[in-house]
Amino acid sequence: MKKNKAKTTDNNSFHFSLFTFLFFLFVALPVSASEIDHLAAFSDPARIWGNGIERVIEEAYRACFRTRIIGGRIMNIRMPFAENHERDLLSDTGWDFLFGGKGNPDILWPLIEEVFDSEEFARYVETLSEGREQVIIFDMATQKWQSSRDLFDIARMKAGSYRGLPHRPYVYSAGKGIEESDVYNYLYCVGHAGMDCSAFVWYVLNYCARQGGVDLGGAVSRSLGLWGVRDPSSYVGTAFYASKNSQIMPVESRISRLRPADIILFTGAKGNITHSAIIQSVDFTRGIIRYLQCTDEAPLYERGVHESFIYFDPEKPNVSLHDRSLNWTQRRQVPFPGEGTSAFPNDGVRFRAFGGGRVVRLRLLVPVIDKLNRQ
Repeated sequence: MKKNKAKTTDNNSFHFSLFTFLFFLFVALPVSASEIDHLAAFSDPARIWGNGIERVIEEAYRACFRTRIIGGRIMNIRMPFAENHERDLLSDTGWDFLFGGKGNPDILWPLIEEVFDSEEFARYVETLSEGREQVIIFDMATQKWQSSRDLFDIARMKAGSYRGLPHRPYVYSAGKGIEESDVYNYLYCVGHAGMDCSAFVWYVLNYCARQGGVDLGGAVSRSLGLWGVRDPSSYVGTAFYASKNSQIMPVESRISRLRPADIILFTGAKGNITHSAIIQSVDFTRGIIRYLQCTDEAPLYERGVHESFIYFDPEKPNVSLHDRSLNWTQRRQVPFPGEGTSAFPNDGVRFRAFGGGRVVRLRLLVPVIDKLNRQ
């Protein structure tokens, strides 16, 4: 297998952020044909990842982002995480995220754009742009929000005395204008828009299959006995990736065995699989694994779809993902500051917990990946 051109965490973030910023800048301003050609070359994923499977996965990842001016600021909006019924335990009214959290960027972004263009979102932006300290109180069941400038509410939040509930998150705003995290909060709490972890993994896998000319949805539907179902996304969750379905191939967790498009599975307290992510690249020369995931248990500005990294010693490629010598840099934090603390400090601890996670591969994608790598 060819060696990847993976960058470090900082370099990857720099390339992606600069790409989106320049994209918006050049679109917003008149530019010459030569400048447009230069921008297209700069923003092409092949510039960093080549023309194989790493590039295709990167294209699917970038489809989960949009650049927009909101409140006078250029923002890179990421697809939010979606969950159903984990937060409505204390609410009298349950709710569902759009498409049950199993949507994809193609159908979710137009709906998110409608949210951005709504009068209610404009009022939200205006409220956060007034330059005053406040506490935003969301009600996920009713998809409403309100602003409190009560000095006691503000003081409690600043002192770390969180008064929110799972279905009623409280968010402190310092009065410095709307930020990307505020947009995420609105889409999550009011818009109920986003993808859950397995839906994101499925989207990437399906995108890769389409690039290789394969109808993954049809094949998986048949393997699940869902005759006549062309889009099995609602049925493909973490349980499917952990199942004994003929399409699922277990993979040794040694790094030397890992390949792009392999699926990392995280085990829950009851021994079931509770989270999934997908490997984008394995750089055996520099000792870097880049994997992609969608979760809200992450640092404030990474909630939703984001990249994560594992660093290993290139001289020891046969070490297992369970080995404590690996450096999993992805930190885990609660979705809303004040809700408590995460059960795990990082993804490495989470992967090793409850007997340890595992890695699987989708059988149907193996020839597709070989084909894409030959292009």
